[in-house]
Amino acid sequence: MSMLDTVATKIIREQELVIGPLAWSEAAKVAGMRVDPARRGVTISNGDPKATVDRLVGQYERLFGRASQEVCKEAAASLITSLAKTEVPVSLLA
Repeated sequence: MSMLDTVATKIIREQELVIGPLAWSEAAKVAGMRVDPARRGVTISNGDPKATVDRLVGQYERLFGRASQEVCKEAAASLITSLAKTEVPVSLLA
């Protein structure tokens, strides 16, 4: 599992605390991501992983607004510290 797979999974799990199982359904709509709610994880399957995470954050933001984006940033904060700034998806930058 790549670091951005881990970041995406953490984001979905935090969103799940707020909106319930709908978090997994919405994540499944994101292109480039394979979602496995039974195993509570995701795999970024193709394309640019940073863009895929940005699409995931955007999916939640479109539905639930700016507060949802902040939940995503907070969920990923501890994980992205180990990444170079160029590896961090734009949607998660402070």
